[in-house]
Amino acid sequence: MRSLTLFTLLTILFTACSFKTPPNQWQYKSVNAFDSYTKNFLSSNDLLSESDLQRAIKHAKVSANLTSLAKIYLGECALNISVGIKDSCLNYAKIQDLLHNRQLDAYYSLLRLEIDKQSLKNLPSQYKLFSENLQKQEYTKANENIFEMDRVTSTLVSATLLEDKITTKSIERVLELSSLYGYKKSVLYWLERLKNRTHDEQEIKIIEKKIRVLNE
Repeated sequence: MRSLTLFTLLTILFTACSFKTPPNQWQYKSVNAFDSYTKNFLSSNDLLSESDLQRAIKHAKVSANLTSLAKIYLGECALNISVGIKDSCLNYAKIQDLLHNRQLDAYYSLLRLEIDKQSLKNLPSQYKLFSENLQKQEYTKANENIFEMDRVTSTLVSATLLEDKITTKSIERVLELSSLYGYKKSVLYWLERLKNRTHDEQEIKIIEKKIRVLNE
């Protein structure tokens, strides 16, 4: 009986140790809050998204390592750009000199459409081919590249960075993708872009009606 009790106590002790809270739990909380922000922002849940963003920033501001905070600032900037909101990533620029992170600097350059050879070298892999073709003005290839991204948010950002070089077919595909994920803010933005590309008056009326319905 004693040995059984001792075994039970040891089991509880080891189990408790195995579920010990990781020291960087703030990092997980920050990432989870930003993921929630991304979904709520793109889905036009503005009150929730603002709360999520502030939580993500709050959790990231507990460490002297500002990489997590910088990623949040760049992510916020990228999401704004993806739905046509002008953003020069000023929050990231304010702390850029404290980081010396080449990959983040390269992504910052891409968001500002200031791509050079050094930026291309340090970009995250999923953006490299798109950025190379964008820099070389190979717009047909760049239009294809945006649908080869690992994440849907990367596709949305890259599509916007193509500016007027994005094809109508690509706009329709991005609109379909945004609709699939229920990203209302993105849907409305790309409906407007599609309307501006359309010359058929009847089609324009249909698009305008869709926009009105979604905004009601």
